[in-house]
Amino acid sequence: MALTLFLLRHAAHDRVGDLLCGRMPGVALGEAGRWQAARLARRFAPGALDALYTSPVQRCRETTAPLGASCGLEPGILPEAEEVDFGAWTGSRFAALEEDPHWRAWNHSRDTAAAPGGEGMAAVRARVQALLAVLRARHPEGRVALVSHAEIIRTAILEVLGLPLQAYERLEVSPASISALALWPGGGRVLGLNDVAHLADTEEGETA
Repeated sequence: MALTLFLLRHAAHDRVGDLLCGRMPGVALGEAGRWQAARLARRFAPGALDALYTSPVQRCRETTAPLGASCGLEPGILPEAEEVDFGAWTGSRFAALEEDPHWRAWNHSRDTAAAPGGEGMAAVRARVQALLAVLRARHPEGRVALVSHAEIIRTAILEVLGLPLQAYERLEVSPASISALALWPGGGRVLGLNDVAHLADTEEGETA
């Protein structure tokens, strides 16, 4: 008996790669992101999912909407899946952050570092552990999709693999990508990582 959990990163917004948006309000999907969200929805045939969840952040809810419509599911909101609270860094340009020694420490000592006025990754890991436990309890078997954020998805994968948080550098989690886990009491395995085949420039594609 196992839960198959599809971890979907939200589609692109216009500031992705330039600004650390974090929990900033009003960050909506851009034109490219809306296209990505529509393509992501096409990967899951009607009836392919038993439940659908999303982070409360706007860009995740907007990514979830076409998937919910195509699968006939009302998305549930999971606060545990919310973006990292980046505190004082929220809204900063990545180029400016590169000059901040605290930002460098965040990236080089991920297991112990914390965002100024925000979360540490140890706290993020604790809530991801709680998130996985909630989903296992609600859905001991079946197929569930969760739309969340890169750091949340990386942390969930590292948790299943038993790797330290600093190993995040080994994992690519692109906008509108699909990663997948099998979860059972006391364990799990990674089924797929950073699948972006649905974003290929073609009208055909397999459904999950």
